[in-house]
Amino acid sequence: MEAVWRYFKVQLPGYLKSIPLPKSLAGFSALNRAEWLELLPFFVFLLILLYLIFSPFLNFVSRPKQPRPKINKKIRKDEPKVADKFDIEDLGDKVSLCRCWKSAKFPYCDGAHKNHNKETGDNVGPAVLCRNKK
Repeated sequence: MEAVWRYFKVQLPGYLKSIPLPKSLAGFSALNRAEWLELLPFFVFLLILLYLIFSPFLNFVSRPKQPRPKINKKIRKDEPKVADKFDIEDLGDKVSLCRCWKSAKFPYCDGAHKNHNKETGDNVGPAVLCRNKK
C-alpha cells in the first residue's frame, strides 16, 4: 500500500510537473521537437484511457443490431406462428416431437437432429412424451 501511496502522492505529481504542458492551446505551437517527444507518452496514455472509458458506449451507439438467425428455415413459413394441437388420447403410449425444426415429418421427430448435431456440434433431441402405465 505504501508503494501505491508513494506513486500517487510523489511520483505522479512530479512527472506531471516535469512534462512541458503549455498553459493555453496557443502554447502548443511554441513547443519544440524535444518537448513534443516528452509529451508523447502522456498523450498516448491519455488516448488509451479515453478509448477504454468510451469504447463501450461508442460500440453500443454505432453498431447496428444484427438480426438473430431464424431457427425455422422451411416448415410452414406462410403461417405467422407454427403451433400444433394434439389430443392426448390420440398420441398413443409414446410420441417423439421434433425440437430441431429439421424433421420431414414435423411436428413428429424423424431423427433429422442427428445430422444437425454432427454438422453443428449441437446436442438437440426430441421431446419424448410417454403415457404412464398404472
